[in-house]
Amino acid sequence: MGQAITENDIYAIDGFVEKPDMATAQTYVDSGQYLWNSGIFMMRASVWLRAIQHFNPTMYTACQQSIANAKSDCDFVRITKEDFSLCPSDSIDYAVMEKLNTSPELGIQACVIPLDVGWSDVGAWDAVWEVSEKDAQGNFARGDVMLENSKNCLAMADSRLLVCLGMEDAIVIETADAVLVTNKANTSGMKQVITRLKEAQYKQTDNHRKVYRPWGHYDSVDSGEHFQVKRIVVKPGGRLSMQLHNHRAEHWVIVSGIATVTRGDEVMTLHPNESTFIPLGVKHRLENLGTTDLEVIEVQSGAYLGEDDIVRFGDIYGRTGA
Repeated sequence: MGQAITENDIYAIDGFVEKPDMATAQTYVDSGQYLWNSGIFMMRASVWLRAIQHFNPTMYTACQQSIANAKSDCDFVRITKEDFSLCPSDSIDYAVMEKLNTSPELGIQACVIPLDVGWSDVGAWDAVWEVSEKDAQGNFARGDVMLENSKNCLAMADSRLLVCLGMEDAIVIETADAVLVTNKANTSGMKQVITRLKEAQYKQTDNHRKVYRPWGHYDSVDSGEHFQVKRIVVKPGGRLSMQLHNHRAEHWVIVSGIATVTRGDEVMTLHPNESTFIPLGVKHRLENLGTTDLEVIEVQSGAYLGEDDIVRFGDIYGRTGA
């Protein structure tokens, strides 16, 4: 922390050190002259870009190219994998902040405002336990959870009953995609676990079982060789793209709501307990013109069931391709 710039506790930054080792960090704490970086930065975008261009031109060029080649998809801006891979893997703390005071010719004055409010970025599961309201045994539970003879645990269930018996300092997170079981002391190892999952090409690292779309969402409830079952929910006014599939056929059963279905040249209205069949290679569309959610059970069958087997012919959300 440098000299005061104003009378409102705004100070110049003499230096910025990202992740000092334990001994160095302890000297900082003991001196009382250092502030901990909360990770909140405020600046004009033009200033940030000027600093990145100066200190890491490769990163700056890669970002420019990524945006230039990006495509809009509803509320998303999607950059290509190829462009993203050209960007150096570095945090803004190392790339810019540690170097900022070495180039006064940039004319960028870095300053800091002290703030003492208690801070946690809730960056790991043990931090979630720390900030949660716990019971008399120190447990926090969410969802359909039963805790028996357990203390100081975090237990969260999304899709089924979760029972913790005789557990202490445990973290158990259940979702439809996967289950995590660890203790609070080991949550920092999640990065290594995720790396291993990606290397082993687990599909959960790329796709969730429940997937949200502009028109609603779908949940892949079952699958096997040459078949897949989805629960599709289309919100009022939602409309899937006019599309066809080259490798699969689809059976639709209406569970609730009213569906407007286009199949080839035919347009039909289907009510609960009614169904239709979409043959392979036939243009089709599902839409909800009603005022309540439309729920459909879709059974896919075919030689290939990947989400990229979609040829779109029109989409109100601006999506193109697969």
